[in-house]
Amino acid sequence: MGLATVRAFCVCANQPLLHPPAHCHFLPTSSLFSSFSFQKNYKFNLQKSIQHAANSKLSCSLLNVESDINDEACELVSGEELSLEDDDDNIHAYLFKAVKNNNGIGLLLLSDIYGFEDSFTRDFAYRVACNGFNILVPDLFRGNPWTKDQPNTLLEQWIARHNPERIAKDITAWTEWMTDEFLTSGDSRKLSIIGFCFGGGLLLEVLARDEGACFGTGISFYGTRIDPVVASDVKVPVLFILGDSDPFCAVSEIENIQKKMDRGSKVVIFPGRGHGFAHRPGSPEEDKDAEKAYVIMRDWIYEHLVV
Repeated sequence: MGLATVRAFCVCANQPLLHPPAHCHFLPTSSLFSSFSFQKNYKFNLQKSIQHAANSKLSCSLLNVESDINDEACELVSGEELSLEDDDDNIHAYLFKAVKNNNGIGLLLLSDIYGFEDSFTRDFAYRVACNGFNILVPDLFRGNPWTKDQPNTLLEQWIARHNPERIAKDITAWTEWMTDEFLTSGDSRKLSIIGFCFGGGLLLEVLARDEGACFGTGISFYGTRIDPVVASDVKVPVLFILGDSDPFCAVSEIENIQKKMDRGSKVVIFPGRGHGFAHRPGSPEEDKDAEKAYVIMRDWIYEHLVV
C-alpha cells in the first residue's frame, strides 16, 4: 500500500456533554477545570454549527493527514481539530478516530517538546488509530512548541515559560472531555495515556493525580524530567520503553522508579538505542526497533484495556 490519504470529516456526536460517569472522579487538578467553558459548535463541510448548553463551547474542524502507513490493520481514519474555550483563549488538540472496527477505547498522547503538530507525533497517532483506537493529542504548549532552529542554550528558558499548573489544567480539561466522549456509566474500561520524552515524564504526574480513576494504564517512551516522588502515587501499571544509550533517560533511574510503582509495571530496554528512537527513528536499524516498540505498546494496551 503506497501513500495513503486520510479522508477527514467531523464526527463529533450531536449531543450535549454529560457529567463524568460515577466511577471516574477528578482529583486535585479537577478544580482547575471549572474555568473552561463547554458548548459544542460542530463545523462540518458546509460550516453549519449546532449549539448546546449555555456558557460552554467546543469546536471541531476538518483535519487532513497524509501518511505512508502500511499497516494491513489500518482502516479509514477520521481526523478532527478540536478547540476548547478557556476564558479569552482556546486550547487545541487533534483527535484521530478509527471509523471502522473502532474498539471504543480512548487514548491520550502527550507529545515531546516539538508539540502536537509535529509530523512524527501525528503519524504515530494516526497509526494507533489505524488499530481501532480513538487518540487525542493536545497542544501542551499553547501554540509555542520548541523548534529545531533554536539554540539548545535557550531550552531551559523555553521550558520555564510553560507553567506546569497550566499544562496540568489543560490535560485535566481534555481528560474530562475524553471521559464524556469515550466512557459511559458502568463501563469497566478506562482511558490510557501515552507519552514521549517530555510527555513521557509528565505522564507519571498525570497518573499520580488521577489515582486510577480514569486511566487504566500508561506507556512512557523515554520519559524525561520524571519526578520520582510521584511514582508511589501511581495506582495503575505503566510500561516504560527506552534505549540503554539514551543520555536523557537513564535505565537505572527508570528501573528505580518502576520498583516504587504498581507491581504490574514493566521496563523494556532496547540495546544501543538512544532518545526518541521509537517515534522518530533515524536509521533502518532504529526503524526495526521502532516497529518492535510499537507492537509491544499496542499489545500492552490490548492486554490491559481491550481483552
